[in-house]
Amino acid sequence: MTTRRVILTRSAALVGAASTSLLLPQIVRAQSNKVRVGLMLPYTGTFASLGVNIEAGFRMAIEEAGGKLGGRDIEWFKVDDESDPPKGVENANRLVQRDKVDVILGTVHSGVQMGIHRVARESGVLSIIPNAGVHVATRAQCAPNVFRTSFTNSQPTLALGETMVKRGHKKAVWITWKYAAGDEAFEGFRDSYTKAGGTIVKELGLPFPNVEFQALLTEIASLKPDAVACFFAGAGAAKFIRDYAAAGLKGKIPLYGSGFLTEGVLDAAGPAAEGILTTLHYSDSLDTKRNQDFRRAFAVKNKLQPDVYAVQGYDSGLLLLQGMNAVKGDIANKKALYAALEGAVIDSPRGKWTMSKAHNPVQDMYLREVKDKENKVIGIAAKALADPATGCRMA
Repeated sequence: MTTRRVILTRSAALVGAASTSLLLPQIVRAQSNKVRVGLMLPYTGTFASLGVNIEAGFRMAIEEAGGKLGGRDIEWFKVDDESDPPKGVENANRLVQRDKVDVILGTVHSGVQMGIHRVARESGVLSIIPNAGVHVATRAQCAPNVFRTSFTNSQPTLALGETMVKRGHKKAVWITWKYAAGDEAFEGFRDSYTKAGGTIVKELGLPFPNVEFQALLTEIASLKPDAVACFFAGAGAAKFIRDYAAAGLKGKIPLYGSGFLTEGVLDAAGPAAEGILTTLHYSDSLDTKRNQDFRRAFAVKNKLQPDVYAVQGYDSGLLLLQGMNAVKGDIANKKALYAALEGAVIDSPRGKWTMSKAHNPVQDMYLREVKDKENKVIGIAAKALADPATGCRMA
């Protein structure tokens, strides 16, 4: 599929044909004095809805603040990353080298994120990660110009272990797809569960995106653990939930997971999801005025209901606004800009959060229970939880 590039002004009017803008990028920049924002997100394929919601949330935050960044108008550049890791570097370079963007917002897929990350580290362009939880971006390869507004893959499960032990589940089986996100989610569960005194009876896995769970569910039944903890997402998560119930485990062995187990799949999972407990930094049902106001405004503006991805996009906009307002639009003043971003306190629909020294959110993780096709918040599993940022050494 050919990558599509769309250039929009703040009022969403087309700024000439692509060929014209390619011929005169420096002239357009000089005349407009606009902040050039590149959106590198999935707009087609499996993750398309995630990219749409992230962009909608990001734009909404900026529009609520008057539609400018530090008093400057915005010129928008969009690239469909197609969730295709081999194209990650090429697409990020297109935004940085050809379009001369000042900041990149992206992306969802961790493999694509590593392409953006490489370009950001090499070029020094400001990079804001609105979703991808790959550890290395804010650990061993952390960088002064890279900030994340979502989570690391192990953050939700770091809140899971102690919660399970406190509820009397001292022997657990872990099950996931064997790929990077699953491995990183396991790290958080392993560290938190064993530290709290729990014992992992067995770690089970199957290749991504295999959804033939029956043999592993039979093994879980024979092991008879106190509980099962897992990391799955999307359609595979819905099938796992249904298969877990069909195997006769529901009601006998409690099922826990990273919050992505039940995000966006409750209709597909059906009654089998009822009672599942998960930990995540957001829930649609979070009963705060901030969240309720956000949800109403987002639904009216975008004609769809916001989800955790919309919140992360929205918070990316809030973060960039704080930084740009602090330097009065002078994005070239990198030292002051990065200091402002590091010191930001984000008044988010998820609850207020701050930025760690490794540039990852320090945030509450909620304990959620599926009730009547909703992830209901029943408590806080961990307050102000930070990723350990192992290996991060800021240059």
